[in-house]
Amino acid sequence: MSVIVCGQKRAEHPFYLEELGINIYSCQELCYVVYHHPLLFMDGIMDQSLVDFIRNGFDMGFVAARLEQRMKSGEKQEDILLFFMQECNYYTTAELNKLRQTLMSFKKLSVFEYAKRKADYLAQFKQYGRAIAGYEEILEERDGRADDQFVSRVLNNLGACYARVFQFRKAMDAYDKAYEKRKDMNILERMYHLTLMDGGLALKDRYQPMVSGELMEKWKREFDQIQEAAKGSPEVEQIRVLFEKDSVRRMEGAAKLVEEWKQEYRGMA
Repeated sequence: MSVIVCGQKRAEHPFYLEELGINIYSCQELCYVVYHHPLLFMDGIMDQSLVDFIRNGFDMGFVAARLEQRMKSGEKQEDILLFFMQECNYYTTAELNKLRQTLMSFKKLSVFEYAKRKADYLAQFKQYGRAIAGYEEILEERDGRADDQFVSRVLNNLGACYARVFQFRKAMDAYDKAYEKRKDMNILERMYHLTLMDGGLALKDRYQPMVSGELMEKWKREFDQIQEAAKGSPEVEQIRVLFEKDSVRRMEGAAKLVEEWKQEYRGMA
C-alpha cells in the first residue's frame, strides 16, 4: 500500500503503522490513512506513542496536549480521531461528516460482527497472524450468542488465512467445521483445493458422495487456472529465480525467503 504525501512538513523519523505495514511521515499522510481505514483506528491505535509522534514529528505540541487530555478523560476513540482530523484541517467539513457517519455505523454493529469486520480488514492487508487471532477470539467467546451462519463465515475466513500462511491442516479443519455449520459447496471446493496443495490431505469419507469425479475435474481445472494466473506474481518469480541457483545458494535463499514470508504473512504481535 502507498500513501499520498500532501504536505511539506515531514517527520525526520517515521511512525510505523504496524496494522498496515507502512511508515507515516506527515500529518496529511496520517489523516489520509485514518480517513480511508477508520476501522483500524477505533480500538486504541491513537495511544501515547502516536500522540508523542504527533507532538515531536509534526511539531504539533498543542494538538498533542489536547489529545492527551481527551484520552485521559475517557473520551470515545471516534471523537478523539475526529478532533485530530479537524485540527489538521486537511479534509472538508462535509468529508469529516461522512467520516463521522462511517464511524457511527461501525459502533452500531454487534460485538462479534465488529470483531469479524476488523479481522477481515487485517486479512485484506496480509496481516494474517492478527486476523487469525481475531477470528479465533470470536470463536472462543461467542458462547452460543452467534448463529451458525455467522460462525461458518468466521470459520471460512479463518481457513483462508491459515491457507495463506501454509498451515493447510488447520485450514482444512476450519473449512470442515464451516461446512458443518453451513452446507455450502464453495467450502467443499476450497477443501478439495487444499488436497491439491498438500498431498497428505484428503476429503473425509462423508464428503465423497457429494463430490463426483466430474465435479473434481471442474475444480481441478479452476485450480490450475488460478495457478497459471499466479505465475507472474512477485512471490512465484522469487521461487523461480531461487531454483535457478546452485544448491548452496538455493538453501541460503530459501531460508531468507521463508523468513520474509513469515514476516509478511504471519504478522504476529
